[in-house]
Amino acid sequence: MLRYIPELMDKGSSVSILFTEESGSDSPLLYCEMIQKARYGESFQVRSQGCKVGAYVLGENSTSPEDYYFGSGRYENRPAAKRAVSSLSRLEKRAGSMKITPYTGRNFNILILFLKPERAMRLIHAYTFARGDHIEMRTGGIASVCSDCTAYPAQGAPGISLGCKGSRKHSGYADDELVVGIPFDIAAEIDRALSKIPETFE
Repeated sequence: MLRYIPELMDKGSSVSILFTEESGSDSPLLYCEMIQKARYGESFQVRSQGCKVGAYVLGENSTSPEDYYFGSGRYENRPAAKRAVSSLSRLEKRAGSMKITPYTGRNFNILILFLKPERAMRLIHAYTFARGDHIEMRTGGIASVCSDCTAYPAQGAPGISLGCKGSRKHSGYADDELVVGIPFDIAAEIDRALSKIPETFE
């Protein structure tokens, strides 16, 4: 069970994402909305959610959100929107469901946290503690919770995002919070390092 990573959160609980072969419901809620609700105690088991971008990123379908992004005014032209979509990290076609719950110590694939910048800095320091490897922050200001902090960490590295218009608008996390996703395979290493690195203001 992780001890130190969950303590980085100022409000609510870190959120566990587990991909399972079990059946689940079709939820009208957006993925980022369910993550926020799980942060404050709710649990979900879903095979699909209500966001078109999330459906593409989380492997529910292969329908590109290029038209949506171009139509939203986020990009000056269609080639820019197409390039932005092609740069998104996404899961392969996914069967089964996602179990989204507050972290309780059980197994997970991805752990999502909402952190103040100083807390995120400590997590980065903990990741680099053993090997000195830097974290590559990969974000385009879109699909922050689903792509930057779920699909990208599923490839084995932490994901850190400044957020996106959609998730901040629909799920309401604070302006001074960053989103972080940690894959299961490196979580224990980061947790151990957090017990060893110096405090920020020592």
